[in-house]
Amino acid sequence: MGRIYDATWGRAFSALYDGMLKGAEDAGLRNRRRKVLAAAKGRTLDIGAGTGANLDLFPDGVELVMAEPNPHMLKRLRHKLTESAIDVELVQAGAEQLPFADDSFDTAVFTLVLCTVPDAKAALAEAARVLKPGGQLLFVEHVRSQDEGAARWQDRLETPWRLFGDGCHCNRDTIATIEASPLSLDRVEHGELPKAPPLLRPLVSGSAHVPS
Repeated sequence: MGRIYDATWGRAFSALYDGMLKGAEDAGLRNRRRKVLAAAKGRTLDIGAGTGANLDLFPDGVELVMAEPNPHMLKRLRHKLTESAIDVELVQAGAEQLPFADDSFDTAVFTLVLCTVPDAKAALAEAARVLKPGGQLLFVEHVRSQDEGAARWQDRLETPWRLFGDGCHCNRDTIATIEASPLSLDRVEHGELPKAPPLLRPLVSGSAHVPS
């Protein structure tokens, strides 16, 4: 039953994904992505690129590689690439096992990804591995609320939301996970995911780096 549900709902979720996020993107999420991604430079890896929400938000001059494990998301991303003039290397790969050499990227990016990867700790370790010494991680993620009452509701609703959200965990303390990773946290900006239900509203964006 689980495999049938995952395969069926995963395909449907991918088809609905852009539409479900459109309100949030139009209300400010896209601008926040653009602001954070403006710092990207050099060879840049977009990890968990999904359907390509970040595709046209990177500054000119970056050498862009996009990695996405979900075949349904990947199909939609490939379609967007056929309509884009941007030169992108596309790879089917999960965040926890990236098929790239050590020290091979200047920038890595997570946007609304660390909530969903099965092992966020492993994903951050992989990002640190493929980044060069001094390389930067840029992120925009919805996270566990700093309000104790709201966080308790996130805990209560985590399981049903994870089933609906195709693996998304609404209560992950992503900043704590970054701080415990091989990366050094540089900057965090707290905000809200616009047009989102309360359990998804707490948002963080910022950067970290691999110590030289």
